[in-house]
Amino acid sequence: MPLVTPLPSDYDSETKKLAEFFNETLGFCPNSVLTMQRRPEISKAFINLNKAVMSNKGRVTSALKRMIAWVSSNSTGCRYCQAHAIRAAERYGAKQEQLDNIWNFRTHDSFNDAERAALDFSLASSQVPNTVDETIIQELHKYWDEGEIVEILGVISLFGYLNRWNDSMGTSIEEGAVESAEKYLQKTGWVKGKHA
Repeated sequence: MPLVTPLPSDYDSETKKLAEFFNETLGFCPNSVLTMQRRPEISKAFINLNKAVMSNKGRVTSALKRMIAWVSSNSTGCRYCQAHAIRAAERYGAKQEQLDNIWNFRTHDSFNDAERAALDFSLASSQVPNTVDETIIQELHKYWDEGEIVEILGVISLFGYLNRWNDSMGTSIEEGAVESAEKYLQKTGWVKGKHA
């Protein structure tokens, strides 16, 4: 059972309008947003931040941003966000081989070196304590410019917030997210856990 019950999607009209963004990314409004709207300033600010961080401005593709989010969420252990991130990666055109082998991004040939550098950075920067070191920084700078690095860290930071929110809240997971998680993540042990 979640710590706080989500409110109906029409509770706050401004949040509802902004949340239409999630119909594209996930196919539904996340329960996390429905919970945040108990304080509409938080839900609206979160949605606007999400839109800014996840917009595609260049080489850090929408699919890669969602895979970065998955690696970050996997590092922190948030089952809710793992399912959401893999679903969004699928909906934003991640290659089938990458979705099937996300656990093996360092070695699987469906990932290129630039993607590996971004995903390694996601893993290292999501751990506590942070494990970003000079090697990771050098690899990141080899493939990405400073604006792109800001985009990548924006995704990691956004999901840091979401991982804390949803894991602490025990947010109930939506059926569409469960479907994607079972398709791509269950083979390596993904379960709903507290998010049932």
